[in-house]
Formats: sequence, C-alpha cells, structure tokens
Amino acid sequence: MIKKFLALTVVFLVATFPATWLLMLFLGNIGTHVSYWGTLPLGILGSSLLAGASRSRGHGH
Repeated sequence: MIKKFLALTVVFLVATFPATWLLMLFLGNIGTHVSYWGTLPLGILGSSLLAGASRSRGHGH
C-alpha cells in the first residue's frame, strides 16, 4: 500500500512538472521569486485544464 502511494506520488509530480516549471519561468521573469512548491498548486491546475481541454468528447467523431 505504501509502495503504491509513493509510486502514485512520483507519477503525479512527474506529470505536473512541465506546467509547474513553465509557470516558475514566467513568474521568475515578472519578478516574483516563487519556489517549485509554491508554484505546484498552479501547475496542478494548469495540467488539469490542459488535460480537460485536450481530451476527446466521446461522440465518436
């Protein structure tokens, strides 16, 4: 059970890394100094929005 939780945590962090990293670059360029952990909630939202926008509607088209 613990191994499964740790594996899911690693997969989650790897999946949200690109959006979080891009947000860190953007926020760094506008002068805010936010760490990875501070940007992670926005990265999670960004990843969720991108996944929801890119999924198929399921209408068979």
